[in-house]
Amino acid sequence: MKQAIKKPIIRKIGTIECNNIVETTPIVFKDRLYRFEAVRRKSFFAGNAQANWSELKDPPCLHFVDVRTNTATPFFAENHTFGFPWTEDGVMYVVTGASPSWGSDTLHFFRSTDLENWELYSELHLPNWAIYNMNIAKMGDEYTLMIEISAPVEECGPKPFTFRFLKSKDLTNWELTPSECVFQKDRYAGSPALYTLEGDEHFYVGYLERYPEARYANSLARSKDLIHWEYSPVNPVLMYDEYEDKKIASPFLTPADRARIDAAEDINNSDMELCEFLGRTIIYYSWGDQKGTEFLAEACYEGTMKEFLQGFFE
Repeated sequence: MKQAIKKPIIRKIGTIECNNIVETTPIVFKDRLYRFEAVRRKSFFAGNAQANWSELKDPPCLHFVDVRTNTATPFFAENHTFGFPWTEDGVMYVVTGASPSWGSDTLHFFRSTDLENWELYSELHLPNWAIYNMNIAKMGDEYTLMIEISAPVEECGPKPFTFRFLKSKDLTNWELTPSECVFQKDRYAGSPALYTLEGDEHFYVGYLERYPEARYANSLARSKDLIHWEYSPVNPVLMYDEYEDKKIASPFLTPADRARIDAAEDINNSDMELCEFLGRTIIYYSWGDQKGTEFLAEACYEGTMKEFLQGFFE
């Protein structure tokens, strides 16, 4: 008789930001832990954290935050929306949507060695596509770019969002995989995350599952060919819980921030992103109402990413 899977234990640490920044990725660069943020509006840093993101009109852009010191790098990629960082050989790469609004048909690729000076080194144009979030992973000598799309309908199906895949050998030139390489075309899939593990043939995909009454939770699936998918039998990975999500995990949150957190609706855990740092798995995710009032929270697993991801299947 097959032994039941023991779901990895996640410890929710609590809320760390109160400014509606949610598309966030932890990443280690030159032995330091950073938080990559797609800053929806610069106004969030000018005392407007209480506004819904859609009410603010100045340009979206990107930056990194040094987690230990809570200091941010200069803004870059102004008028770009969403993004994902990848680091290799002392270089930080970032792919981002080349548009100030959601659903771009063009991706821009930036790189830097110091997180301050950025070179736009490549562009990918997919006419009539609508691209939102994106992720990169590497298996062997090949990179895989996963994109979240809502158009064209023949690629994403009738119930967007869904995920499609591209391949590259050099992080510069990308080719679409065949159309059958798609994730969850039959129903909604959002908040994409993509991971590979040494010695493991699977691609692990984090995604957002939609539940009745517009409620959402992070889940996991995996595949060896990007066509046939195995869903974790112990999904969801993260489920909303206002007592755990609303814990205060940052000394930089003001009394006004804390009051806003306490009063907020919590029907969503989304945008889960992972990295491994000092032997533990760092987890960032957002909670809120999935309508523009969102909070960034941190969680962790006391073990490696390999133990964490495989633990949801084996």
